This record gives sequence, structure tokens and C-alpha cells, in this order.
Amino acid sequence: MKTNDMETTTLRSAALGKMSRRTWLGTAAAWVASGWAPTWAQNGRAADPVRLALIEGLSGPMGNTGEAVFRNLVWAAERVNARGGIDLGGGVRRPLQIARYDSKGQAQEALSALQAAVDDGVTLVAQGNSSAVAASLIEAINRHNARTPQRALLYLNYAAVDPVLTNERCSFWHFRFDAHVDMRMAALMSVLKDDATVRDVYLIGQDYSFGQAVLREARRQLALQRPDVRIVGEELHPMARIKDFLPYITKIKASGAQAVITGNWGNDLTLLVRAAREGGFEGKFYTFYGNALGAPAAIGDAGVGKVLAVADWFPNAPGEASRAFYQAFRQRFPNPADDYIHMRMQLMIEALAQAIERAARAPSASAGVLPHAQDIAYALERADVTLAGQRLRMRADDHQAQQPLMVAVMERQGAQGVPFDVEGSGYGFRVVKRIEAEAAEMAHTCRMARP
Repeated sequence: MKTNDMETTTLRSAALGKMSRRTWLGTAAAWVASGWAPTWAQNGRAADPVRLALIEGLSGPMGNTGEAVFRNLVWAAERVNARGGIDLGGGVRRPLQIARYDSKGQAQEALSALQAAVDDGVTLVAQGNSSAVAASLIEAINRHNARTPQRALLYLNYAAVDPVLTNERCSFWHFRFDAHVDMRMAALMSVLKDDATVRDVYLIGQDYSFGQAVLREARRQLALQRPDVRIVGEELHPMARIKDFLPYITKIKASGAQAVITGNWGNDLTLLVRAAREGGFEGKFYTFYGNALGAPAAIGDAGVGKVLAVADWFPNAPGEASRAFYQAFRQRFPNPADDYIHMRMQLMIEALAQAIERAARAPSASAGVLPHAQDIAYALERADVTLAGQRLRMRADDHQAQQPLMVAVMERQGAQGVPFDVEGSGYGFRVVKRIEAEAAEMAHTCRMARP
């Protein structure tokens, strides 16, 4: 954007209310990325948008994953705005706006970003990349809401999957839209249990709450599903600090393992699979995020038929609705480097819009005013949305989303079931198993305190 264009946009936004310069710059970036400008009007002035604060690592070693989230939320907001924005009653419709707050992937920075969002008057918050950060945010939001209930915050979690967040540490103010570790591991194990080529496995993960949960659940489910499989190595490594994973791959090869189970994500996954290729490891990878940014290109031909991933959805999911959905995303973001779409994030925004509009229709609601976070939360507990054939519903008891899961294997683009590749790499993922929501659902231990 040219300087004079930015100045024009700044002047146009004068009626959007008081916000910090840091938030404004992030907001302007979101408008530029989405091609959207505030054109709604109310009483002769630009209508205040409904703002969702994205608190995420947008810089540093995991910054690429944060930017992928931002693109997804921008695209989802565009869809809401294209149909007229969010209906707050009384003939008032407001646009949905994504405001960026960079946490640098650190819990303390995330708490500072949360305070900045509060200072800017935002009451809706989204975060996901890091369960450790998520736990800190839940605790901080619980305190804030107890202290200032009139300005309560609502937290939408799209990727922090430590099971405790909707079990022992569940909160009325927190909603998770991704399947948690135990659900994802069960999906992977439903494929591994039939893989007769795997006799020995190596467990490796990032040394924080999520990575520890992955290894713990891998041990438990292997004992249940494949008691004949030996765990020949287990290792946790510092998160986002390892530059060379070749020593780890050397140990994995020496162990004789035919497969690796890992929850690694971001640069830690990319570097791990790249080292596997360079180190000549020929076993399989059962992963949570093997289809993630950079991973398929990093592992190349060595991953064909060997790298498996679990997700709520893949671009090569069967069905014309799914195909059209993915093609629309690629048309919006044609740069291959931007090619990483999260269906659950699209469904999250649909659920949020549904909940706000449902709360706004309540008899006690004030027409044209964004409902209180508590009212939105009660409406969000009943969320049930469908997009491109994928349905998500929220379980009210623990605020854990329920949706189908899929396991897919890496193949060359053009192979049967792989019309689309990832990031222009020439490699895509073929869905080998779909687990319906009812089968993926798990019991919980949440004892939620409600306001």
C-alpha cells in the first residue's frame, strides 16, 4: 500500500473508535489483505466493526504458522462480510474485523498482547499455536472476567490441543475448535493398528505441555491398540531451539524403528523431516502436522507413502463441495507459499457469527449492540455449523468441538485421490480414513463453573 493510500484509510477509519497505533496497523493490514474497507454506515458514520483479536506468534521461528492462521481468519471474515456482516438486530449489520497482536510465540508476550486488546476495547480473542500460551491466556481471562465481569472476554482456541484445556482446566470462557491430542492420536492409531510393517516405533516431541501429552497418549494407545509394537526410543527436545535434527535422526536410525510418532509442528517439524531425508531414514512418520507448512517439500520423495498426518480436513478430501472450497481459497491466495488452509478455522468463524447473531436476538439484547461475552458464550455452546460438507458442533459440557477427523498419507500430485499438492511442492495427501464425529468423540473430566 502506498503512503497516501494508508493515510486515506486512516482518515476513513476515524469513526471506528479509539485504538492503539499497534492495533490500528494490524487492522489496516487485515483490511489490505482482505480487500475490505469499512463501508457499513450507521447514523451517517462508519459502523464500528465486530473485532476479533488474533493473539499469535506472527514473528520469530514459528511466524509462518501464525501468518497462515491470519490468512485463514481474514478469508473467513471476508465470507461473513460478503453476506452483509453480522446482524446485531434493529437493522444494524456490522463487519467482522481481524485485529493482529504479535505474541512472538511466548506466553508473557501473549499476556501483554491480551492487555493491549483489552485496552483497545476488544472482547473476543483467538489464539491456538501453543498449548502453553493457551493455558496462560485461560488463566488470565478467568481472572480478568472475575475482576471486571462487565468487560468479560471470550476466548476461541483453534489449535492448542493439550487435553487438559477442556478437561481439568476447562473454562466457561474458553472454546476449543480443534480435536485435542487424545482424539488425534486415536485417529492415527486407527490406521497404525492395521500397519503390519511397523514393529518398533520411536517417539519424539517438543518439550512442553503439548509435546509431553502427545508422547504420553502415544504410549497409552499403543499399549491398547498395538501391544506387540515396541517403543525403542523416546525423546523430548527444546521447542524452537534445535537447528540441526540430524543427531536425533541418527539415534532413530540406530534404534531400528520402522516408524516415528511425533506431534512436532512449525519449524521443528520441517527441520526434523528434512534431517530424516538427509540422514537416510526410510521409516514412516505418523504425525499430527506432517501436511503443515514446509514439511512435504522438505521431505520430498522420501515421504511418498510414508508420511501420515491427521487433521479435521484435507484439500484432497473427497467430494465436489470440498474441491470447490479449496479451489476458492487458492484463487484468493494464489501464492503457493500461502497454501495452507484450516477448515476448522473457517468453521470457528461461522460458529462465532452464528452465536453473536443468536445472542443478539435474545429478548434481553439491545438492538445494534454487540452482546456481552457471557451471552455469546451461552449461544456458542449450541453452535452447529456446516461448510463444504464438513459439520462442527460444540459440546456444551466442556466446550470441545466435535467434528469428523481424517488420516491421510503423502503422495505425488496426480496420483489417485491427489488432485491437489501442498505449497506447489508436487506432493499432496490422500485421505485413507475418515473417522466420523461420533467415533472421534471422547469422554471428558470437565467440571465447569458457570457464571
